Amino acid sequence: MESGPAIFAGVVFGLFGAGLLAWTAVRVRRRTPVALGVSPVASAALAGLVSVAALALGGWCLTRL
Repeated sequence: MESGPAIFAGVVFGLFGAGLLAWTAVRVRRRTPVALGVSPVASAALAGLVSVAALALGGWCLTRL
């Protein structure tokens, strides 16, 4: 029964990371701002780092089963 929360957390982090990475990639490809009022390079870099961190955390949660 302890693997249920780990699976849920891993899937949630994985979906969030994948969605954020895809959204950031589309915004950068279209040359539209990722965040308003912030440097385009800084906002894209930060969003990319957060998405990769969420994917890594989701993978870590799923390996702890």
